Amino acid sequence: MPVSLSINSITSFSSYLEKMKRIILHVDLDCFFAAIEVRDNPLYKGLPLVVGADPKRGKGRGVVSTCSYEAREYGIHSGMPISKAYRLCPDAVFVLPNFDKYLEASEQFFRIIQKYSSVCQEAGIDEGYLDLTDVCADYDESRNIAERIRQEVYDTLDITCSVGCAPTKPFAKIASEHNKPNGITIIEPENVKSFVEDMDITKIPGVGRNTKKYYNEKGIYTIGDLLNTPLPKMLELFGKYGRMIWEIVHGMNNNPVGDFYVRKSIGKSRTFNQDTADIKDVLKTLETLSARIHEYLREHKIFYKTVGITIRFEGFETFTRSKSVPYPIQNEQQAMEIAFGLLREFLNERRKARLTGIRFSNLQKNETTRQTTLLNYIEV
Repeated sequence: MPVSLSINSITSFSSYLEKMKRIILHVDLDCFFAAIEVRDNPLYKGLPLVVGADPKRGKGRGVVSTCSYEAREYGIHSGMPISKAYRLCPDAVFVLPNFDKYLEASEQFFRIIQKYSSVCQEAGIDEGYLDLTDVCADYDESRNIAERIRQEVYDTLDITCSVGCAPTKPFAKIASEHNKPNGITIIEPENVKSFVEDMDITKIPGVGRNTKKYYNEKGIYTIGDLLNTPLPKMLELFGKYGRMIWEIVHGMNNNPVGDFYVRKSIGKSRTFNQDTADIKDVLKTLETLSARIHEYLREHKIFYKTVGITIRFEGFETFTRSKSVPYPIQNEQQAMEIAFGLLREFLNERRKARLTGIRFSNLQKNETTRQTTLLNYIEV
């Protein structure tokens, strides 16, 4: 019978973290898309601002990409249907996203933070991790770096960021979220437990609103409740996922700060202005989305082995399909050959399509990756 790891086997929560001797920084741009729009349009300052699809007076399709803190006071949040956002605050400023502008600012942001550590990881377009273990002697020095980063981001981009520092990546992210916007939060190893134990479980990276209800049904509401739940019980209640969460809250998530390729996938989707029964509309949209993603993949020298598509029909029934190839590739034409092959299943579908998307996964960052023709592996 396998031996279950318990908190007692590592003497104590704080002493375990102290032995790790890691100093991890998480830097997160505040309301990134909205902040860029306010920066470029000062009249938007202080107003509820929503970046996303055209709301069309409450009849629009698509979702909210992000919104300002003023808009969040009305209950608006990322991923919300744009029509609902309009109903919650019809007087908000609604702006279509300008991704070229956001990517330019993102590149400037990463050039700034990469100066402070050679060990850097992009966690998204607006956030990144730095490993300062070999840079700082202690957490006081990490605070100095956090303050310098925050000031340099503001001086260069004219937007704010929030910074968190802790012994692990999940705790560093929790710290950066704690004092938004424009805040710095340092959680030293001996203070981690007292800092997080009263927090709602949704503060744990990866635990969202939908997941929360399953924990609540088992009597788990706070991070402290998780800390007090033995590992065997977590395995019994939640299986392998329970172990992962248990290890995160006990500081045993030792995933190193790495490069961007640790991300599992990258994709985009688009909701049609009107439902369409024309497969050419779906293909054209997939081509547009694929082209935009490939710009990013080429710039960052990222390759993929799996291409996936999403199609959502009227009535919101959604299907996903994917296909993998033996070798990592990075080619728009080949990707579209795969996408079309996956789409063939739905050619005789009588319902109209509401949304489509394309996603690339099994990512790999490798400048010498072999480019192999897909024609050897697929039939289209």
